[in-house]
Amino acid sequence: MSQIIDGKLVSQNLREKIRIETKNLIKKAGTPPHLAVIIVGDNPASATYVRNKGKACESVGFKSTTINLPETTTEPELLSQIEKLNTNNDVHGILVQLPLPSHINEQNIIQKIEIAKDVDGFHPYQMGALVTGLPSLKPCTPAGIIELLKHYNIPIAGSSSVIIGRSNIVGKPIASLLLEENATVTITHSKTKNLAEITSQADILVVAIGREKFVTANMIKKGAVIIDVGINRTSEGKLVGDVDFCDVKEKATHITPVPGGVGPMTITMLLKNTLEAFKNQLSRKT
Repeated sequence: MSQIIDGKLVSQNLREKIRIETKNLIKKAGTPPHLAVIIVGDNPASATYVRNKGKACESVGFKSTTINLPETTTEPELLSQIEKLNTNNDVHGILVQLPLPSHINEQNIIQKIEIAKDVDGFHPYQMGALVTGLPSLKPCTPAGIIELLKHYNIPIAGSSSVIIGRSNIVGKPIASLLLEENATVTITHSKTKNLAEITSQADILVVAIGREKFVTANMIKKGAVIIDVGINRTSEGKLVGDVDFCDVKEKATHITPVPGGVGPMTITMLLKNTLEAFKNQLSRKT
């Protein structure tokens, strides 16, 4: 039986460290880290995520502001709102909740956010810095995965690490972070031939494709570490991952559950990025 990687536990431990550091910084700076979140439209899932981010900020002593804009908001109007936050010295982190309505170009919006306040880590500069090993605010979900692996003392250096999925949000950045930790990395995707042959060689398998229970036991080797990033809702309304948990758990040494695995780490890494952005902006003032 594999060991469950408890994202809730790791997240709680990290948030407590963030809370303590924040309390000490507020004594010196006189102001808390401030995260501003923009949400466009009334997507129920996005609204839930944004509420959770607000609660998370409150739990560690951050200030949070949520800006709700209607579905009819134009791209220029959204860009103007971001510019106001860019120039507001009391705001240290800016996040635009994705997805956006189809009439708004997401890349234009992401690129408008001030790099120093891009706590999602999606700006092309941040991605380029990540790939080249320069200091950056790292995308939250991939950074959370690395935290989980390190917490459970899972060897990354020298491992064969395989990623299913090549998105800018998870697949590509987690590849860079694993390379930074000296793993040998393979990225697979929808056009990959002999997928199961490749995944069955992985010491660490990261799955992020949004396909319910896609990875089964015959696709992994015995003793592999399985990181399931997927969040899918079944016809019965149950949340499941991209990995068939029940089928795979007896064969893996470690596995993340869904929910309760990678998910809790994403918002926690957002808090960590916001704190880092706050400290960076404070240092420029002194």
